Amino acid sequence: MTLKQLWVAYFQYPAIIGYLLCAAVAIGLFFVYPAAPLPTLAAIAVSILVYPAVWYCLHRWVLHSQWMYKVPMLAATWKRIHYDHHQDPNRLEILFGALHTTLPTIAIATAPIAYLIGGPGAALAAFATGLITTCVYEFFHCIQHLAYKPKMKFIVAMKARHMAHHFHDERGNFGITNYFWDRLFGTYYEKIEKSKKSETVFNLGYTPEVAERYPWVAQLSGGVATGHPSSRIQH
Repeated sequence: MTLKQLWVAYFQYPAIIGYLLCAAVAIGLFFVYPAAPLPTLAAIAVSILVYPAVWYCLHRWVLHSQWMYKVPMLAATWKRIHYDHHQDPNRLEILFGALHTTLPTIAIATAPIAYLIGGPGAALAAFATGLITTCVYEFFHCIQHLAYKPKMKFIVAMKARHMAHHFHDERGNFGITNYFWDRLFGTYYEKIEKSKKSETVFNLGYTPEVAERYPWVAQLSGGVATGHPSSRIQH
């Protein structure tokens, strides 16, 4: 895949178009309900700083949780937002988050703090920043999963860490572009040891045995797929 093909695939996906449209609306509303320059800049800075921490917490303790699939009304959401992604890491259609889950999450993570800083205008600026940051995250997420070979060393390293999360041990490297929180909480790793490969890296612990007790994800998926994605999926 060339860089041009990567950009085309990225901008064709509805979630990215949705984020950009929502960001444009938020920016437009900012001019209707403006905030002073200093609170606006502070809200944008807080949004940028908070985003990696929120992503780490969500990825580690929600997306990789062992409780969502046990709740019937949450099983379909967990399947869509992360189980399917680990089952088939290179499938573009499920590479991006679902808007009905990501948009409220971005708003909750950015707008309330910014509102306290500078009112509605600052909240809108922070929300727009969160949406644009999400677009940046998803672009690098595309690089990590699609057949594009980056040339810059830090992107190569970034892709290697994320691929290790998907194909070696899902219990580490929760960051996408920023591994500060992984380093802080001791979940960052670079060394790939065959003997330490996780047996649940593709199913996140939702095994056939677990499915017997909590069947809702299996019912939606037509069973519990096992084994390496390359052995059971043809793209």
